[in-house]
Amino acid sequence: AHPNITIELVHKDNVEVLREDFQTASLAGTPPEMLWTVNDHAGPFTAADIIQPVDDLFDLSVFVDSALEAVKLEGKTWGVPISNGNHLMLLYNKKLISEAPKDTDELFAKGKELTGDGNYGLVWNQTEPFWLVPWLGGFGGKVFAEDGVTPTLNTPEMIATLKFLHAMKYDAKIIPPESDYDGADTLFKEGKAAMIINGDWSLSGYKEVLGDDLGVARIPKVVATGEWPKPYTSGVYFMLAKDLSGDKLEAAKEFINFVTSKEKQLEMVKKLNRLPALKAALDDPLISSDPILKGSADQMVVGTPMPTVLEMRCNWDAMKPEMQAVLADTKSPEDAAAAMQSAAEACIESLK
Repeated sequence: AHPNITIELVHKDNVEVLREDFQTASLAGTPPEMLWTVNDHAGPFTAADIIQPVDDLFDLSVFVDSALEAVKLEGKTWGVPISNGNHLMLLYNKKLISEAPKDTDELFAKGKELTGDGNYGLVWNQTEPFWLVPWLGGFGGKVFAEDGVTPTLNTPEMIATLKFLHAMKYDAKIIPPESDYDGADTLFKEGKAAMIINGDWSLSGYKEVLGDDLGVARIPKVVATGEWPKPYTSGVYFMLAKDLSGDKLEAAKEFINFVTSKEKQLEMVKKLNRLPALKAALDDPLISSDPILKGSADQMVVGTPMPTVLEMRCNWDAMKPEMQAVLADTKSPEDAAAAMQSAAEACIESLK
């Protein structure tokens, strides 16, 4: 116990607000000592030089490699992992579909059987490119070249991905005409959608509504390539303000070691259904004997770490309107991919 240490918790509405507020407070010279945040903040925070590396402060060998990889930049580690995953997967209602489709042909066939009268075979957030990325991986594409900073959005793989999503909507017709995050979430919870592609953060909410009828599986394999879709994996991390030192740094280290202990990691698994980042906790029977967590872990192993570089923000902003245009049937996949590439390049140029 540490009766002499008080931690003041400040909750932000979402991670974007957290990012902006931390940057503003850091510039003003009054940042909070510690952050509980997502790995893609490592890019902007290191670029602004407002956090410190943690390699020499903690024994990082106790954590899962994929969790550490997601916060590595310039050979240094910029966060201590709390949970691992943050990945999309296929969730299904066993009352409506007994088992998950194994591949995209099965997905379209089963989806058609389940669509009609205001019900849909599948729902997902059609407004955000985070939901496009797994399929891009399944078609063999990536958003960056080998250097990790040059966008590769105008490729045959991206065009194939956009064509596939267009076909899902306009040929197979297994998804709603329009659907943002909340729309998809509501349809699934109300039993009007048999399947949803959503993240591990949604598991505990769906478990509450569906109970044992909730199934978890990998996003179906892409028949055209024989590849599994590759959702981005990341996690939640502690990051430390750049100038944190002395007694306050020691107190922060104590707290982080407490939260990332095996006992606390397993408590988090029970409460939040999130996969732990600590190797010893990930191997616990609590996970291997739970079909929901086991399914989540099975999807995570074919995922790919989400890029943390600043240039990724340009890619997200470039992909979003073009994916929406293809799904609105107002732009061809070819034109959309070309527009994504030029928007990303222009954005990256403006960062220089």
